[in-house]
Amino acid sequence: MERSIETIWKEGFLKGDAVIAPKLNNLYNQKSIHLIDKFKRMFKINLNAIVIGAVLFLIISFFIKIPIMGIGFFVILSVVVIVNRKLLKGLDRIDKSDNSYHYLLKFDHWMKEQLAVNKKMARVYYPLFFLSTVLGFWYSNFRGKTLGEKVVDELTIYFSDLFLLFGIPISGLVLIVIVAGLLAIFGNKIYSWDVNLIYGRVFSKLDEIISDMEELRK
Repeated sequence: MERSIETIWKEGFLKGDAVIAPKLNNLYNQKSIHLIDKFKRMFKINLNAIVIGAVLFLIISFFIKIPIMGIGFFVILSVVVIVNRKLLKGLDRIDKSDNSYHYLLKFDHWMKEQLAVNKKMARVYYPLFFLSTVLGFWYSNFRGKTLGEKVVDELTIYFSDLFLLFGIPISGLVLIVIVAGLLAIFGNKIYSWDVNLIYGRVFSKLDEIISDMEELRK
């Protein structure tokens, strides 16, 4: 490009009869709306995929005899979807008729609030996913007995004085508590990494457009 966007923008303000600045402003309006509409589509598709996946896994879990895991995952994911659908309503209330800069700022504010809520939830639901997985396998049916009973039977052969609590070896419970605790501590970090895999390009584009517009407003 022979001239930078910043030069074109400034010329639009310096020349009273210039029409470039309004055109550039309209371009940013369109880019802003397109970016947020793209995010909303991705967000809704992601929520729908979670619902479909949760229902399918719930059904499959009964066939492969790990119903506790299926029920646990279904309940956790249902709560996540319900909360995020309510958060999405806040995005729908953003006025598209507002100028592109304020429109993006409002979207950015909504995004930060939405991420903050989900990070808090992640510190709860990641440990719950883990516990659902452990309980699902532990109480799964395995040749007339639960897998947990089979494991305990094998362990008592080598460790006759094995101490159990709720039918689970103490050492196993300690390990479960440690892993669940770590997931609770780092759940927000895991969520951030997960979200960036899906929406990272949208976030980068949002920061880029806001940065450009703030630079042009100086």
